[in-house]
Amino acid sequence: MPGRSFAPAERFVSEITSRKLRPAYVFIGDEVFFRDHCRQALIHHLVPDDLRDFSIHDLDLSEASIAEVLDRARTPSLMAPFQVFFIRGVKNLYTRGSHAEEFAAIEGYVKDPNPAAVLIFVADHVSIPADVRRMEMTDKDRYARIRETLGEYCGIVELARVDEGDGIRWIVDKAQQEGVKADPDAARELVDALGADMMLVSRELEKLILYVGEKKRITLGDVETMVLAAKQRSLYELTDAISLKDKGQALAVLDAMLSRGDGEDTAIGHLYMLARTFRQMLVILEKNVRDSRAIWQALWQGFRVPPFAAEDIIRQARRYKSRRELTRALKLVALADMALRSNPPSKRMVLEQLVMQLAEEPKAGAVAWQQDELPV
Repeated sequence: MPGRSFAPAERFVSEITSRKLRPAYVFIGDEVFFRDHCRQALIHHLVPDDLRDFSIHDLDLSEASIAEVLDRARTPSLMAPFQVFFIRGVKNLYTRGSHAEEFAAIEGYVKDPNPAAVLIFVADHVSIPADVRRMEMTDKDRYARIRETLGEYCGIVELARVDEGDGIRWIVDKAQQEGVKADPDAARELVDALGADMMLVSRELEKLILYVGEKKRITLGDVETMVLAAKQRSLYELTDAISLKDKGQALAVLDAMLSRGDGEDTAIGHLYMLARTFRQMLVILEKNVRDSRAIWQALWQGFRVPPFAAEDIIRQARRYKSRRELTRALKLVALADMALRSNPPSKRMVLEQLVMQLAEEPKAGAVAWQQDELPV
């Protein structure tokens, strides 16, 4: 896989294939693409297809204690030659109170493990950006605490967001493996349009490869037709209702968007597209764009809207009376993004509350969500 972004996951896969696994690991980060890649590698190399029901265990520390998990891990299976335990809810080890006994139990297990099992602690309550210098302070603290505890006796596998350049190279290489040439500007637009969310990127790339068929080449036009147009038509319906301050219609459109495809799994992608659209509106408002001919001069290459949406977005932008209204919308989207990355119980609830906030008239002197008012 190309680029540094892929290195931690690939190192872990190499440990699997070389049969040099440690007794326990921590998957730290919320990048689903890499977590799925590592999970599939474990299953593919270590678990026979006909024994998966006996070999794969998904547990949650909000429902099971560490003692129960370790007891199951120590117990050899009569049916499975090797067992893999995926343990979610790691944040429960870092709640108030002492957890020294639990960490001591994990350390004790690692020193004397079941050689026919591996423990995977999934710390997806930490978000690691592609540029670690931009990590939120809360995530830095969580990361440091995990390294100081579980990291002392478990292998650490960082599942960070993908750098855009690495994402572009991955698309080109992946398409080439399928006998298809992906133009660099097409790969760049695909990554940019989906916010470098590699799970979404990989799924859309699969569709594009099927779409181009015998042509065996993915162009910028193909991305705009297959990926952007379909997603943005619904998106512009949503922003149209928001700009009209029609909460009922906005929630109805959001519900339709979430009911299609991957539902809540695409929440980050929806937020990225919303932020992009509000930024485009901001430029349109500031440059006083009044027709579709002027929009191509106002919006630069890679930041333009599909031709079908030009008149819509101009009309929507002009419903906002000031720059302040649009910057407020961008702040609300940014705060919702933070809430989604904190692993909330309901992503739908976060999105619904965001849409309600966006579709209401801002009160004089009101401030967008305070940090302690983020939806959870």
